[in-house]
This record gives sequence, structure tokens and C-alpha cells, in this order.
Amino acid sequence: MFEKGEYIVYGMTGVCLVKDIKEMNMDGNSSDKLYYVLEPTAVSGNRIITPVEGNKNVMRRIMTSEEAYSLIDGIKEISQLWITDDKQREMIYKEALKTCDCREWVGIIKTLYLRKKDRMNRGKRLTEVDERYMKKAKENLYGELSIPLGIPPAKVEKFITARIDADVEV
Repeated sequence: MFEKGEYIVYGMTGVCLVKDIKEMNMDGNSSDKLYYVLEPTAVSGNRIITPVEGNKNVMRRIMTSEEAYSLIDGIKEISQLWITDDKQREMIYKEALKTCDCREWVGIIKTLYLRKKDRMNRGKRLTEVDERYMKKAKENLYGELSIPLGIPPAKVEKFITARIDADVEV
């Protein structure tokens, strides 16, 4: 069970703050069940109420700072997602996001970064589907990394790039 005031990753929503844990009667039955009251960090003012037990969405604690640095330092070894079938692309991205696994999010970002670069070299833009999933993967990854790293989500990409580039020059 998570604690009030703790940051967690909740399904495709991304990082949420556990604002409260309370008994509620949400389904009309006479017994009260425990529910989390979550506040997504990416969208202020939104609230999610979800059961503590029997939840169908993946929920996990966010990374520690050690895990965050380890992930960043291992980005070069994370594989891209090679998808040759355009019709399967969105489904594969969606499933990767649903895992709530940071390594999967990095795989999406790496894949779409290289795809964007290739398409730009051919005078094309990234597709709307690709843009949407790139944005969501970055939002989830940077939103999570920002907390243990102690920096705003908007600065995480620059931080990652600087750390990886510093590693290359050594």
C-alpha cells in the first residue's frame, strides 16, 4: 500500500501524488472500500479516485535517485522498438506505455527520435501518431525522473543529454 504524500506512477497517466487514502462507497454497496485520491503531476487540478485493492491499472512507486541515475547511465544499452508494420506501430507504442516501465519509455523515445531523424532526411515529418506517443513517453519519463533528480520536468532532457555526452567525452 502506498502512503499519503508519496509519488507513484499510475498507468498511462504517469506520475501522481497520493493526496489521500480514504474509505468510500463508490459502487453502491453497503461496505466501504479504501480508495486512493491521486493528483497527476502533469495536469494540475485533476483528481483520480481509484481502489486500493483490485485496481486494473499498473501502480508502482517512482524510482529512487540511484535508480534514476542508473537508468540514465544505461540509456545507450536500451534497445529501440523496431516496428516495420505501420498498422501495428500504435498498438506497440500503447502497450509499451501501459507497462509503466521506464526502459520501455526510453525505447519509444529512442525509436521515434531515430525515425524522426530518418524522415527529416527524406523531407518528411513525423506522423501524428508518432508525435503523440513521443510526447507521452517523454512526459511520463521526464515527469518521473524529475522528482528523484530534484529538477523540473522541462529540464530533464537537457540533464540526460549532458550526462550522456559527459560520459562519451571521458
